[in-house]
Amino acid sequence: MSTSDQLAAAVGAPSAPVAKPKTKAPAIVQQVLSDQFKKQLALAVPKHLSPDRMARIAATELRKTPALLNTTPASFLGAVMQSAQLGLEPGSALGQAYLVPYGNQCQLILGYRGMIDLARRSGQVLSLSAFAVREGDEFSYQLGLHPDIHHVPSCEADRVKKPITFVYAVANLKGGGYQFEVMSRAEVEAVKAKAKSKNIWNTYFEQMALKTVIRRLFKYLPVSIEALQVANVDAKREAGERIDPNDVIDINAISVEDFKDIEDAEVVGTSQDAPAETINK
Repeated sequence: MSTSDQLAAAVGAPSAPVAKPKTKAPAIVQQVLSDQFKKQLALAVPKHLSPDRMARIAATELRKTPALLNTTPASFLGAVMQSAQLGLEPGSALGQAYLVPYGNQCQLILGYRGMIDLARRSGQVLSLSAFAVREGDEFSYQLGLHPDIHHVPSCEADRVKKPITFVYAVANLKGGGYQFEVMSRAEVEAVKAKAKSKNIWNTYFEQMALKTVIRRLFKYLPVSIEALQVANVDAKREAGERIDPNDVIDINAISVEDFKDIEDAEVVGTSQDAPAETINK
C-alpha cells in the first residue's frame, strides 16, 4: 500500500475506485462496426444515409434483440446490407424494416412504412396511405365502374382496443386518379396462417396487416420493378418459401462469400478494445 493510501485509510477517506475490467463486445458487433464492413456499406447506401449511421443502427439492434447475436455473421451482415441497398433503416425507430432472427439466420422483413417509402420514390405515386377499420367504425366500399371507399372512424375513447375488421390502402397517382385495395379480417388471417413467424404477427398484427394490403396494392401501382420484386420476395420470405436466385433482380446479390474477409479478419481499432456498454450506447 502506498503512502497516500495509508494516509487515506488512517483518516477514513475512501480509497480510489477500482477500474472495472473492459469487456470486449461480441464478435458480430465488432464486425458490424469494423472499417471493412463500413466500406461495403458505403458502396450500397443512397445519399440520404451514411455507412457509419447504418452500422450504429445495426449494432443497436443487436443490443435490443439479443437473439440476433446467435445468428450467423454472414446472414446478419447480409440483412443489414440489403436494408442499406433499399435505403431503409432497420429497427423499430422508423418502422421501415426489421432484422428478425429465424434460428441461426437473420432475415430482413419490410415494414409497411418502408413499403410506402419505396412506392413514393417512383415519382409516380404522390401519396400512399393504409388504414385499419375497427369494430364500430362506419365503413363501406364498392368496386365496378365507380370504385369508392367510405370510412368514418368511431369516436369512442377505446376505439384502438376494438378488433380490426378490414384494412385498406389508397394511393394517389401523379397523373390524377387513385388506386385502392381492401382486405377483410378473414383474408388477413389467411395470410397470417401461412406466415413462417407467428410471433411477429401476434406482436404487431395491425402493422403486418397494413403491410399485407399495401403489398397487394403494389401490383397495380407504377412502382419500379426493383420495388415490386422486393415486395414479392418479402412475401415469400415471410411465408417461409424458398427464395430462388431468379427472384432477386440485383445482380450484386449478397452471398456468404461477400463477408468472408470481414468474418476472418481480426477487428482492429477502438471498437475491439471498447467496453460493450460503450458500443451499445
